[in-house]
Amino acid sequence: MSLLARLAPHLPYVRRYARALTGDQTTGDHYVRVALEALAAGERVLEPNLTPRVALYHVFHAIWCSSGAQLEAPEDDDGLAADDTTRRLMRIAPRSRQAFLLTALEGFTPSEAAQILGTDFAEVERLIAEAQAEIDAELATDVLIIEDEPVIAADIEALVRELGHTVVDIAATRTEAVDAVTRKTPGLVLADIQLADGSSGIDAVKDILARYDVPVIFITAFPERLLTGERPEPTFLITKPFQPETVKAAIGQALFFHPRRTNKQAA
Repeated sequence: MSLLARLAPHLPYVRRYARALTGDQTTGDHYVRVALEALAAGERVLEPNLTPRVALYHVFHAIWCSSGAQLEAPEDDDGLAADDTTRRLMRIAPRSRQAFLLTALEGFTPSEAAQILGTDFAEVERLIAEAQAEIDAELATDVLIIEDEPVIAADIEALVRELGHTVVDIAATRTEAVDAVTRKTPGLVLADIQLADGSSGIDAVKDILARYDVPVIFITAFPERLLTGERPEPTFLITKPFQPETVKAAIGQALFFHPRRTNKQAA
């Protein structure tokens, strides 16, 4: 199999990563092209002990580091970066930004990210934690928890408050969730599926999303009920019993990558 054939399935993803890293598609594509040219010319080789995708990202980073590239977002006519996400990314320290994007955006494990960055697992974990702390501090928001089990609700509330967010309400039913949103629009919703009165957290979220554009994280013991191809699509789905660090990471990612929140009724 040719080199191009081996790498072709991964090129759209490394381009996506390069764009997020640089804040600009043209700049990102330039560095991807340089990496491919170096591979074609034999100046760089894919590490045989790595998977093709990991090896491609590893070469990209080798090219990036040797070029002395500056991780700065280009400015538009108003002197602002292209969008909110880009501006937030550019404020994260470069090395932490790389570790965060590799794991949160590209879906690599910390071990794979360590291979790409030429470091170890512990260092990647530290870098991700640094990025997460910066994100949490910047994106503190109001959170609605939809959960009918008091102990689990208390655990989630503690995690949310630990990250610096404010819990505006804890709803145990669909009706309570909808009522809570009318009193205070949340910036994030954490929702169970099966609620106290037999109502559905899925329906509660549908009601909320019909009026407000907010990120949602489902935390449930019944993930199969969301894997139906119907809305609301579970971009963030955590299975009970959950690990606290998994919930914390999902909160940071949901807030970081969600577009600017708007009231649909006001639009």
